[in-house]
Amino acid sequence: MTKTATKSPQLKSLSDYIQERFEEFSRSQKDVARYIVDHLDEAAFLTAEELARRASTSSSTVVRFSQALGFEGYPELQQAAIEEYRNTIAGPAAAGGALFSFDHSELEGSLSADYANLEETARKLTPEQVDASVAALATSQRIVIVGVDQMAFFASYLRHTLSLLDIRAEIVASTGGESLQRLGRIDDDTLVITLSAGRAHPLLLRAMKLALHRGARTLAISDATMSEVGEHAELTLYFSSNSPSFARSNTALMALVQALAHGLYARDEAAHKDRIRAYKLK
Repeated sequence: MTKTATKSPQLKSLSDYIQERFEEFSRSQKDVARYIVDHLDEAAFLTAEELARRASTSSSTVVRFSQALGFEGYPELQQAAIEEYRNTIAGPAAAGGALFSFDHSELEGSLSADYANLEETARKLTPEQVDASVAALATSQRIVIVGVDQMAFFASYLRHTLSLLDIRAEIVASTGGESLQRLGRIDDDTLVITLSAGRAHPLLLRAMKLALHRGARTLAISDATMSEVGEHAELTLYFSSNSPSFARSNTALMALVQALAHGLYARDEAAHKDRIRAYKLK
């Protein structure tokens, strides 16, 4: 028999209930909370051990998190996640039919996850968020992009797309001396951009706090709607990274980088078109 508090999440969606209670959780429990909210379609069908691995924590933390929400254990929380997921997909499936069936191959499973990631990202971003981010990129005197490990590639790609529009940016991808020197030169004319997936690397938090101390503008691009880095950022952009595979999907992140570049290009297409043609990109 479940505890009386178990019924509380059922009065609203599990995701909403978790977000309302978010500040009550421990740091490890917050990792579980973030993963469930942003990867509901995965969490609904993962075992406690699998969810713990995806959230970079332990299965005992997943169980304690379930109990902190008022569930007797993880199976009850998972059932609430399944119900919310079914309610989420019921509308689109009934209206136009699902693009991919549940009985699909591994290839279709991966493609369908990427398709859903793009849709989820588009739904959660607002025109105001994107316009403000593009304006910050266009008007900042100096841009520093912080991305560690896997995110270092996307930091480099963002720098590349900006360079095509004659906007210079620097990358901080490690805790090495040269990277730290770049952080040390942050001032109030700098825009600091952090890229993160999963739990934020300590370097990103350090860069964000330093930027705030120096009066720099800040933009956090993250796959967590309740990102630790986002809590300190002036501007935030979310991307969905659900994946049936062993690694997170980066399709939506790549699309978001492309969208920012297109937004910059569209601000003054006449000024950029000759440069773009010189690179033979159009």
